[in-house]
Amino acid sequence: MATRIAPLASVDPAAEIAEDVEIGPFSVIGPHVSIGRGTRLIGSVTVMGQVTIGCDNVIYPNVVIGGEPQDVSYAGSETQVVLGDGNTIREGVTINRGSEKEDGITRIGNGNFLMACCHVAHDCKLGNHIIIANGSLLGGHVHIDDYASISGAVGVHHYASIGSYSFIGGLSRVLHDVPPFMLCEGTPARPRCINIVALKRREFSSHVIDCLAEAHRLLYRAKVGLDPAREILRGNGQLVPQVNQLLAFVEEQQDGRHGRGRENRRAA
Repeated sequence: MATRIAPLASVDPAAEIAEDVEIGPFSVIGPHVSIGRGTRLIGSVTVMGQVTIGCDNVIYPNVVIGGEPQDVSYAGSETQVVLGDGNTIREGVTINRGSEKEDGITRIGNGNFLMACCHVAHDCKLGNHIIIANGSLLGGHVHIDDYASISGAVGVHHYASIGSYSFIGGLSRVLHDVPPFMLCEGTPARPRCINIVALKRREFSSHVIDCLAEAHRLLYRAKVGLDPAREILRGNGQLVPQVNQLLAFVEEQQDGRHGRGRENRRAA
């Protein structure tokens, strides 16, 4: 199919626009932008700076992708946003490009759903099939693993990591890393239980779910400590790969500052 660009859109001639792309009215596309096949910009979308957008994304009005990082140390280098395939970016979302402090890329994977008025700050790395509900804000350098879900009006501290298959309740203040498979909420957010709804939906076995539930009990209720919990779980035959993943995450979290393992990567 042919590319469809509305007469009222402004697309720089140097931009790389694939076939079957739709760019709606009042959209502004800069010269260093690449948009993949089948992506739709509904209208009033601004894409600036070095931005690569993959295939089959749907981007709604008033989204701004590729704005300069909101970091006073940013020196104006040619950093990027890289957006994968099949994402849905709803109204008013902002995605800033990277800073010089990591690899210079804000990266979002495939099949994600960012609801209205979310903010993805500089140097964030989002995996695949992530849901972020309305008005949630990610600070700089936040990493989110596959199949995580963030409810509405959540604030995530910079350099925090959010594990796979986790869920963060609405209005939470995320100051620490969120372990995989856990449901967290509060101010500050703490693991309350395993994210059993997501685990069942993704067809985790009952044995794996029971093992994760026991790991949660030992770590966050009995508070026996990481090494004793590992030995108890091993003795009970519950040290399945998912539990090992959880324990490794918690160990890295404890190695960082303020409950954020990636704080050790902060630039001097």
